[in-house]
This record gives sequence, structure tokens and C-alpha cells, in this order.
Amino acid sequence: MKKIIFATGNAGKMKEIREILKDMDAEVLSMKEAEVDVEIVEDGKTFEENAVIKAKTVCELTGEIALADDSGLEIDYLNKEPGVYSARYMGEDTSYKIKNANLIERLEGVPLEKRTARFVCAIAAAFPDGTIKTVRATMEGYIGYEEKGENGFGYDPIFYLPEYGCSSAELSMEEKNKISHRGKALRAIKEELK
Repeated sequence: MKKIIFATGNAGKMKEIREILKDMDAEVLSMKEAEVDVEIVEDGKTFEENAVIKAKTVCELTGEIALADDSGLEIDYLNKEPGVYSARYMGEDTSYKIKNANLIERLEGVPLEKRTARFVCAIAAAFPDGTIKTVRATMEGYIGYEEKGENGFGYDPIFYLPEYGCSSAELSMEEKNKISHRGKALRAIKEELK
């Protein structure tokens, strides 16, 4: 059975990834499970560049197919912030409760139609022969007025989906995987891997 190493240590993300890639004829491992311990500097200017940096690094270290994603939240009113800095916004060790509260505060008084936002996910696949493939997907919504929901992680509790009438943290894992930026991107990269 071939191995695919996903360049992340995020347990919430790995759960989502395994669920979507479960029908692949491959063992999907996190960096930790593959015993890859490397500090990767994500200094790309786009989600795609950061995903490629991570996938290439892990592929070169292991000789296995490596996948990496870079994803984040773009808020139109805030000039697409936090964007590629979503994970590092307000400092890497800052809790999402604080980050979410800050974003809600920065949008105080902004009408709903100007609170448009999207989750973006770029996934790169690096192959041992040097081939690189990338895909990008989004999930459109808007920033709500308060945190809602216990499912999901990160910015999910403030990201509202008008067609569902709830935040992405109020969806079940199954519902979220069907419509999420990462779910769409993983299904697209799965086609590239076949």
C-alpha cells in the first residue's frame, strides 16, 4: 500500500482529510505519524505557494507522495485579511476565541452585505519524480455578529453560510465536508492522485 503524507500536525484537519480520502488505496499519515519533524517556513505570498513549499519539503525528506494545504479566511471588507496569515493572525499562540472576537469587533457597524468572506484552500501534491500539482477551492459566506456552534475549529464559529442559516461550526462533519473549501479541494486533488 502506498503512503501519502499530509504536511500537517493539526488533528482536526487530519480527521477531515482521512474522511475524504478514505477510499484511496493509500495510507494517509500526518507528519507526526510519518515521524517527519521539520520546521517549515511558510513565506509564500499566496495559499498555493505555501502549500507547494510544505508538500515539496515533506516529499524530499521522505521520498513519498506528500500533500499540503494552505487555507485561510478572506474578509472582503478587511482587504482580504487575515488571508495567508490566518493561522498566524494576532500571533500563532493566540486562541481563536480572541482572533474571532477581534474580527467581529473590527466589523462592528458594518452591514451584512459588506461582511462577505470566504474560506480558501489550496492543496499541493508533490510527487517523488518532482511533479507538483495544485488545486484551489473556496466556501463563500459572511462574517456573523457572534460565535455560534461547537463543531469545526478556527474561524468556523464566526463564518456564516446564508443558504444553511448557520455558522460552519453548526454543521455536522459530514455536511461540512460536502461543502467546505478543504473538502472541495481534497476531492479535486484526489482526482489528480488517481
